[in-house]
Amino acid sequence: MTAASIESLFHEDRRFEPSAAFRAQALIPDMATYELLYARSIQDPERFWGEMAEDFTWYAPWDKVEDWTFADAAQVRWFVGGKTNLSVNCLDRHVDAGKGNNRAIIWEGNQAGETRVLTYSDVLALVCQLANLLKSWGVGRGDRVAIYMPMIPELAIALLACARIGAVHTVVFGGFSAEALKDRILDAACTVLLTADGFTRGTKFIPLKEEVDRALDLCAQAGHGLAKCLVYDHSDRDMPMTEGRDWFWHQALRGMPVTCPPEHLDADDPLFILYTSGSTGKPKGVLHTTGGYMVYRFIP
Repeated sequence: MTAASIESLFHEDRRFEPSAAFRAQALIPDMATYELLYARSIQDPERFWGEMAEDFTWYAPWDKVEDWTFADAAQVRWFVGGKTNLSVNCLDRHVDAGKGNNRAIIWEGNQAGETRVLTYSDVLALVCQLANLLKSWGVGRGDRVAIYMPMIPELAIALLACARIGAVHTVVFGGFSAEALKDRILDAACTVLLTADGFTRGTKFIPLKEEVDRALDLCAQAGHGLAKCLVYDHSDRDMPMTEGRDWFWHQALRGMPVTCPPEHLDADDPLFILYTSGSTGKPKGVLHTTGGYMVYRFIP
């Protein structure tokens, strides 16, 4: 292959137009509409984002869409005075609208034919069960929960369960080491860890629980003892479990109610902490808040 032919691969001029049926169900049907919306968001962001937020469920309306302050550092708050809950906007409002039997999660695993389909009603029940378990462990509004899991439906369920009770979650990439997990648990002062025994990527099994045990030993050496560790038995393998600290997911959730009243959270309440990779220094925790993240990420 010549240099000229390689260079030609960097340029792509073809356009693949969507079908009319696909356009009809799109949130933004064409580029002209997109450009108009984008221009409005730049010219009048207060009005634009206020209109976008109106389609969500709010327990109390906001007094102001955005509020900028420049004291020690620039800070912006979104939907000041508003109260909402992200899990309700992801699940309950769709169930209440009669879409409970619609598919919410379509999951395909590592092996051919390894699939699961969960409806909105299914996910809501599972989220409420996990939220009730966390509450029974003393986890509440503002408490931090670490999540170190493979890409399985229970990962999404864990995020939404934390959001339902106002707990702040931090997701740690399943490929990170025990040391990286320890650093994030300590920095965020997490009291609970949600994890799994492991997962298979291609032909290689990744033993998450082994890394968890190493990380929690390192946390203990640093003077931070984790209260509870919930382990999803994803791969059906034997694993060591520390009595009093480690609990199997299915056993712990057995008998938990499938309904859980959501916390009415301030729009500016913390939702999750996402850490940078740490490749150029110590990992830095980036805090996302509830209302602003919800609206910009999940515009209906």
